[in-house]
Amino acid sequence: MFKYIFENFIFNNLLKIFLHIFYFLGKNIFKTSLWKLYKIINFIFYILYFIFFIERSHGNLFFQKCHNNFMNKLFTLLKNTFYPNNEEYYDFTLPENEIENSENTETNSSENILTKTNKTPSETNSSNIKIDGINSEKDPKNVFPSLSINLDFLKVKYNTLINSDIVVREFTLNARNKQYNAFLIYIDGMVDTKIINDFVLEPLMLKNKANSYDGNEVKVVSEAISNNITVRKVKKFDLVDYIYNSLVPQNSVKKKQSFSDILSDVNIGNCLLFVDTIDTAFSIDAKGFKQRSVDSPKNETVIRGAQEAFTEAIRTNTSMIRRFVNNENLVIESLSIGKVTKTQCAVCYMKDIANDDLVAEVKYRLNNLDIDSIISSGQLEQLIEDNSKCSLPQMLSTERPDKAANHLLSGRVVVIVNGSPYVLIMPCVFVDFLSSAEDPNLKFQYANLLKFVRLVAFFITLLLPGLYVAITNFHQEIIPTELLFAIVASRESVPFPIIVEILAMEISFELIREASLRVPSPIGTTIGIIGALILGQAAVEASIVSPILIIIVAITGITSFAIPDFYLSFHLRIVRFLYIIAGFLAGFLGIGIVLFSHLVLLCSLKSFGVSYLAPFVPATSKNNKAYFMPPFWNREKRPDFLNTKRPQKEARISMKWKYKIGGNNGN
Repeated sequence: MFKYIFENFIFNNLLKIFLHIFYFLGKNIFKTSLWKLYKIINFIFYILYFIFFIERSHGNLFFQKCHNNFMNKLFTLLKNTFYPNNEEYYDFTLPENEIENSENTETNSSENILTKTNKTPSETNSSNIKIDGINSEKDPKNVFPSLSINLDFLKVKYNTLINSDIVVREFTLNARNKQYNAFLIYIDGMVDTKIINDFVLEPLMLKNKANSYDGNEVKVVSEAISNNITVRKVKKFDLVDYIYNSLVPQNSVKKKQSFSDILSDVNIGNCLLFVDTIDTAFSIDAKGFKQRSVDSPKNETVIRGAQEAFTEAIRTNTSMIRRFVNNENLVIESLSIGKVTKTQCAVCYMKDIANDDLVAEVKYRLNNLDIDSIISSGQLEQLIEDNSKCSLPQMLSTERPDKAANHLLSGRVVVIVNGSPYVLIMPCVFVDFLSSAEDPNLKFQYANLLKFVRLVAFFITLLLPGLYVAITNFHQEIIPTELLFAIVASRESVPFPIIVEILAMEISFELIREASLRVPSPIGTTIGIIGALILGQAAVEASIVSPILIIIVAITGITSFAIPDFYLSFHLRIVRFLYIIAGFLAGFLGIGIVLFSHLVLLCSLKSFGVSYLAPFVPATSKNNKAYFMPPFWNREKRPDFLNTKRPQKEARISMKWKYKIGGNNGN
């Protein structure tokens, strides 16, 4: 019985726990290697074996057997735990005869795709290209003049034997009374089939005036008459230019020669045309996939302001920004990120306003990302921010095109990621995260009142729980006597210390907030009511927490919702626990130390070369308004920490109707 318990319980359960503890202590504290740890355990076991042999000589055979069994299992466990083998063995339930049949089927299918060898016209791909049914040894870079090779390569690349949404349409193209073999490739569901039928296939397949005149005719480029002699400059017939200029009546057609560009265009919803005897493909914009229409903002709601938000389509977002900016100096550069997804991104900036070094820095970071995939702007933000280990937000994200346009006109850069309804604005300073999209639309008195309220909410969210813990533990003398008696009376029947109370309530509040966000909207409101009223009241009546602590946590939670930026609110929710612990350990001294460390972090942080606390640290021009907003007619300069090309955005006298002065600009 002892042997059964020893081998099955000790080896399979407790041993794993002890080994992890020993390994952690040996590696991180005593700096002992894994092999030394194994030797130490083996040595201890030999000592136990010696003692056991002295005291009970008749039991040495059993102990030696246990020792060998133990050390073998120990070595296997150490090897599997800390040095796992990458080669995994999978026990499939599929019978072997079915596996052989499937392999034979794949082999027969791959034999239909011939192994071909060719060279591009520029002979850049001089090596042989072997195309098989599974993978190619070396993918060609450019399009081949032979249509069959291009067709076979794309069929292999897109796995057309098993992919059901890849469409390859082969047909005969008419051009100048000659016929050429051609094919189209596109993804079903991402293109508009009506566009392909009416504006691609019909002009190319049916005979018309554009493709049926004499093939010997040449194009006259210029004509001149000199001494009764007519001199004509003609251009030799070129099939590529002829198809591009005459046969495809589509507004967006691009010539492509690289297979990487061709694959990217097919993946984003374009239709690719290949024609025999030419080494150029035509990328035809025929997108027709379903997408979300422009809707009102969900998170950044305003009373006076635009009631439309960004969508997941990058071209819809760029058009909305152009509509707000309405200037030819707005530059929108496109680039792709990710070796697998090749996600389209757009870098937007004002050419005559934004600092060239800032634009170059943004593009440098975007172009030097070696990753496989990127799906959203939140992922991109984590890859290009200055300090990725800091929880403070270093870029502004917004779903409002009017807010993005305002920042563009101030000299900042906006980055749009295809598939994400939020755009990134950079660089940003601390005061930007306490500003709302409503502020520019309000009179400065109203806006400054709201900004003051947000500033108060910021300090309450950050410091109130920690101050309560510090005062009740160390500084009771600063509390008025009546209030002190009320606090003592409310906590008289509570069995837990103040730190346990407040941590339990803060964690409970975070759980309620998270639960209300993750469930459907109708149920989320119910969860909030139940958590705030029923559970809170029940906790007070059961003497688990004091009533004043419920008030403290409730006020802190309400003020955290007044922070305009979600990421800054998240940062405050995390740092608030540090202030609570510091207030419990050292009172005001602990809170002061944490606050000082927090300020040091803020002063050292940068966003694309701009100080996070600008224009306060370092102090910049006095003419630059900092946190509170001046009247709209007095916002003459752009932020000087951006070093824009045009610092002045208003004339010194902008309301010329009110002040009659001479000159054109009022200076």
